[in-house]
Amino acid sequence: MAAFLAVDGGSGAGGRRALTTEEANRLAITRFRNYQAHGRAVTITVPGTAGGLTVTGSVDYRRKVGYGVVHGTGRDKSSDGLVQWTPTSVHVLPMSDAPAHAPASPPRSGWYDRPLLSSGSALDTSLSIVLGLGGDRPDNAELLPQNGAAWWGRDRAHGHRVDVMTGPSSPGRSGTAGNVRYWIGSDGTMFRVRASVGSQPEPVVIDFDTHTYVPVEPLPGTTPAR
Repeated sequence: MAAFLAVDGGSGAGGRRALTTEEANRLAITRFRNYQAHGRAVTITVPGTAGGLTVTGSVDYRRKVGYGVVHGTGRDKSSDGLVQWTPTSVHVLPMSDAPAHAPASPPRSGWYDRPLLSSGSALDTSLSIVLGLGGDRPDNAELLPQNGAAWWGRDRAHGHRVDVMTGPSSPGRSGTAGNVRYWIGSDGTMFRVRASVGSQPEPVVIDFDTHTYVPVEPLPGTTPAR
């Protein structure tokens, strides 16, 4: 089972307090909710000192694969195009005039393949974070508060009332609690996640249900894990 995220960066100011039992239970099932849903529509806002990137697409949490379209924000279009990714690989199809949404069926040719980088790339780190937001079973609700998970406030996300909570410290890295924030609905549904990425001045923001979910079709010749 994948562990809760803990990414380098400050937790920021807020109204931190201990989680109630009910809140801990919701935080414990939020990644499992994504797995139960099979897939979610996502918009990923990736920070960058020379301009950011926005990835609009879908993530299949059963098969651990994402697919979408990339647009540069405040930068040139050299990074625009389609992207499909797994925990270990990134497939990119550059496009000078990328559409607003990725075609339901990926084009059959023109793709470039490379390994997903574990460090040094805000985009790859963001893509990896998104895949990590699904788990095939709930997390341990009793351990979350013990390891630093906390409640920070209430908010609204895409028309839903949510509680903002921070995740626990990652294994072997005390003091990392609070580096990732989750916007969670009353039934444990995850609507937004914000996490700092390396030395980037702004956090990556993952918004769910920003558009209609389209099932992810694998690229020709690829077989995502099941």
